[in-house]
Amino acid sequence: MVGCASLETTNKTKGTRYLETETGRWLVHDINRPAPPVVTPGTESTQEQAGKAPSDAIVLFDGTDLSGWTSVKGGPAKWIVRDGYMQVVKETGDIKTKQSFGSCQLHVEFATPARITGKSQERGNSGVFLMSNYEVQVLDSYKNSTYPDGQCAALYGRAVPPVNACRKPGQWQCYDIIFHRPIFKGKKVVRKATFTVFYNGVLVHDNVELQGGTGWIDEHTISNYSLHENKLPIMLQDHDNPVRFRNIWLRELKD
Repeated sequence: MVGCASLETTNKTKGTRYLETETGRWLVHDINRPAPPVVTPGTESTQEQAGKAPSDAIVLFDGTDLSGWTSVKGGPAKWIVRDGYMQVVKETGDIKTKQSFGSCQLHVEFATPARITGKSQERGNSGVFLMSNYEVQVLDSYKNSTYPDGQCAALYGRAVPPVNACRKPGQWQCYDIIFHRPIFKGKKVVRKATFTVFYNGVLVHDNVELQGGTGWIDEHTISNYSLHENKLPIMLQDHDNPVRFRNIWLRELKD
C-alpha cells in the first residue's frame, strides 16, 4: 500500500493531492473535511430603510438605543437617537462601544448633514475609529476640497483613497471595513494593522498596511504606533457636526 507522503510525491508534477489546514491534513475534495457553519446573510440597505446584519454578527447599533455605547468622557452616551439613527450632539464628546474588539469586519452607515455649512474639514466631519485608535475619516467630500489624506474614506493622515465615491450631502453612505489589528512584542509593533475598505461598494483600500497611528497631533503631524491592548472599543467621533449613523454591526475575525 502506498502511503500519503508517497502519493503526494508521486503526483507532485501533476498537482496537489493533500492540503495542510487548520483542521488537519486533508485529501482534496474529502467529504469528511469539516464543513463551515451556516450563516444567514444580511439584507442590503436603501436610502429609506436600513438593512439587516448577518446572523453571526454582533449588532452594535440597531436604531433603537445607545445601550451598547458609552461616552469617552464617562457615563452614558449623549447623542440623539431617533427614526432609526443616532446623531452627533455637539460638544458631548466621542462615544465608544462597551465591548472591545480586535480584528474584525465592520459595517457602518452614515449621513453627513443635508444642509451645507462650512467647508473643507468643517463640513460633515466625524470618524470611525477601529480599536479607538485607527481612523477611517468621515467627511462630506461631495464637491468639497480638502487635503486628500483627510477626505472621506481616508485612513486619516496616512492613506488617500484612490477615488472619491462620496454621495450627496444628506444621503446614506456605507463603509465595509476588514481590519486586522497590529501585533506588538514588548512595546514594538511586529505586525502592522491592515485595512481593506469598501466605500459605497467601491474598493478604496486593498489590504493597505497602516504605517503608524492616525491620531492628530498638530496641523502636519500624526501619531505613531503606541502599545495598547489586543482588544479595544470601536469609537465614533464628535467633531461638532450633526453626522448621523445607523446599522452598525461587526463580525470578529481571527488574527
